Amino acid sequence: MREVNTRTILMIHGAFVCAAMWDNWKQYFENHGYKVVAPPWPHKTAPAVDLRRRHPDHLIASLQLQDLVQYYSDIASVLPEIPVIMGHSIGGLVTQLLLQKNVGAAGIAIHPTPPPGVYTLKSMLLNARYRPLEYYMSPQNPYLMTFPEWQRTITNGMEESEQLWTYEKYAVPESLRILRDGSGSMARIDFSRPHVPLLLMAGSEDRVTPASLVFSNYKKYRQNGYVTQFREAPGRNHFVLGQPTWEEDAAYVLQWIRTY
Repeated sequence: MREVNTRTILMIHGAFVCAAMWDNWKQYFENHGYKVVAPPWPHKTAPAVDLRRRHPDHLIASLQLQDLVQYYSDIASVLPEIPVIMGHSIGGLVTQLLLQKNVGAAGIAIHPTPPPGVYTLKSMLLNARYRPLEYYMSPQNPYLMTFPEWQRTITNGMEESEQLWTYEKYAVPESLRILRDGSGSMARIDFSRPHVPLLLMAGSEDRVTPASLVFSNYKKYRQNGYVTQFREAPGRNHFVLGQPTWEEDAAYVLQWIRTY
C-alpha cells in the first residue's frame, strides 16, 4: 500500500450548513502539520445567521451540483500540492466526483450522499418521505430547514439545548437544484474507474444517509480492486462533524491518511 504523501487537505461541507462545521477538524489537522483549506460554498461566505436573514437569496437558489464540483476543482488546482479531499454529506458526493476527475491524492467521504444507482430499502423509504421537498417545491427559492426538521434529521438523539444552538450557529438555506442534481446524471460515478485511496464513513444513527446506504456505496467500489475502506461508528448522526465524538473520528481519518 502506498503512502499518501501530501500535507494539504481540502474540506467540503454539506448541504443546509455553513463551512464553520469544519472548524474543529481544520484546527485538528493543522495541529498535526497539515495545510487545510475549508472554503464555503459559493454565495455562502457570510455567517449562518446572516444567510438566514437574507433568505430567500436567489444566488443560493441558482447553485447547481456541477457548479460546486467545478468550484472545488478550481480551488484544488491552485493549491501547492495535490490535496486529500475530505467531504461531508453532499460534500462526500462531491469528493467522489472530484476523484473521478483525477482531482485529489485520496478521498474521505463522511456520511456521503450516494451517487445515483446506490440505494437500499431503508433509503427508498426515506426518499418517499423527503423527496417531495426536492421535486414539488419551486427551485427559484432556496429552502431553509425548520428547527423541527433539523431536530429530526440532522441532530436526532441530541439534547434539545444542543439542537437549538447548533441550528442557530450552522443552519443555512439551501439550493433545491443541488439536491435534485444529486440523483441525476451529473452525479453519476463510474465505479470501474481506477481511483486513489477512498474511505467512506457512516454512523449508526444517521437518518439522512443511513449506514446501510453508505455501505452500498462502498460495495460499488469494492469490486474494482482499488483501495476502498468502509467504517461505521456507533452513535453518530448526520451532525457527526460536531458531535462530542468528532475528535475520535478525526483521529481515525488522520491515521488512515498516514496508512495509505
